[in-house]
Amino acid sequence: MSAYVSAFELFSIGVGPSSSHTVGPMRAAADFAARLRSTRVLDDVASVSCALYGSLGATGIGHGTPDAVVAGLQGLEPETVDPDAVRRAWSDWPDGGTLTLAGTHGIPFAKSDVVLAPRTRLPGHPNAMTLFARDADGVLLADETYYSVGGGFIRREGEAPRVAAASVPFPFTDAASLLALCDEHGITIAEAARRNEQALRSDEEIAAGLDRIWDAMAACVDAGLHHDGVLPGILKVKRRASVLRAQLEGIQAEGHRELPGEWLGAFALAVNEENAAGGRVVTAPTNGAAGILPAVAMYWWRFLADSGLGVGNAVTPHGELVGSALLGFHGDAVAPDEAAEWDDARVAEANRRRGIRRFLLTATALGSLFKNNASISGAEGGCQAEVGSACAMAAGGLTAVMGGTNRQIENAAEIAMEHHLGLTCDPVGGLVQIPCIERNAIAASTAVTAARLALRGDGTHYVSLDTVVETMRQTGIDMSTKYKETSEGGLAVNVIEC
Repeated sequence: MSAYVSAFELFSIGVGPSSSHTVGPMRAAADFAARLRSTRVLDDVASVSCALYGSLGATGIGHGTPDAVVAGLQGLEPETVDPDAVRRAWSDWPDGGTLTLAGTHGIPFAKSDVVLAPRTRLPGHPNAMTLFARDADGVLLADETYYSVGGGFIRREGEAPRVAAASVPFPFTDAASLLALCDEHGITIAEAARRNEQALRSDEEIAAGLDRIWDAMAACVDAGLHHDGVLPGILKVKRRASVLRAQLEGIQAEGHRELPGEWLGAFALAVNEENAAGGRVVTAPTNGAAGILPAVAMYWWRFLADSGLGVGNAVTPHGELVGSALLGFHGDAVAPDEAAEWDDARVAEANRRRGIRRFLLTATALGSLFKNNASISGAEGGCQAEVGSACAMAAGGLTAVMGGTNRQIENAAEIAMEHHLGLTCDPVGGLVQIPCIERNAIAASTAVTAARLALRGDGTHYVSLDTVVETMRQTGIDMSTKYKETSEGGLAVNVIEC
């Protein structure tokens, strides 16, 4: 059994503000509605209700969980839904309103049909929810319990936990076996991930899918950098990314040098402000930590990609191939005579795209280790599981595109994760805003520092990534529940909401 999780599951395009509390519950509700149709009881359903347990009940309002449930019951999916169709879908639900179940069957629905039960904790996972469907006589037609296990992944009760993609040609269970596999075949971590993806889809589909993920990430950065105003919720947090962008552009316009480190922070704030506003965002590997990978990748794209660092297998402005393939993917290879017609800007774009694919695939392999050997769920492992995992994935991805070896990549991920051990998840007001937004900016900086430290070494180090992953798992088990996304401890109870 391999730990590998496909890039297209780990990085899913959805909506904010939370992968566990918004994306997962929406998927669960949509799955429940689809099952009613597939079991041919949909037309007999006269009412539906949902109970949100544990962490979903404790911070569900602030995370938009009831809104997500209403959207999902209507058959809407996080990947394609208009974010405006989710925002306040439950909060503004009209008295006597009709819900179109599965997109076709109208039933009466009330806000009270979503029940918050934070003190009830099911054994399967802290994020649990049960959906019920009844006929006109109140007879139960169907009920399903789902667990939102982090990163938008869900598991229906009675199903075995899904720990990996379908059978893959390069299976690994931990970092040690991943490095050994790469040594045996003389390949990079990104190449191992790519070959596993090939078991699921073509090279062209892999490249197009990774580009789609990056385009969504980049669009989220751009949207956040150009949106002003106040974030929704009782805290009335002001957006800052747009202000920072204007300041940094002003500095540059005055003839001063760009400030990459400050742009890095702005990129991260931009994504997480969009997430907090319920905008379009990519789980990376979760929504609460969604700003770290895009920020670090954008930092490389904007400030380092043209520096000549880590451009193996690149194409020169004259279309000459260096290495086995133009973009590192056989399906993307462009004939030298065609590339010869490209101008410098197109060459630079192609090489950046190639680098981003390597970045994402490297991060995918690392994220698979955290998801399967520990957790990426804040409700299960605290914020070390979300921000710590994302920081390590970003550090490894940056090391890869900077030309680092596999062992330097593993070292960078270890450094990044080691310094997030024990990080609690204590969102003030149950909102993914304080300390979550700033925390992404700090972690993005940590990822860059970890990559630079690893690149200055030869890959040897005392503490292995596997040791840190296991330590994170154990720490999550030992951590008090009140520090795991429930807003019952830490900053959440020591900051006065006003």
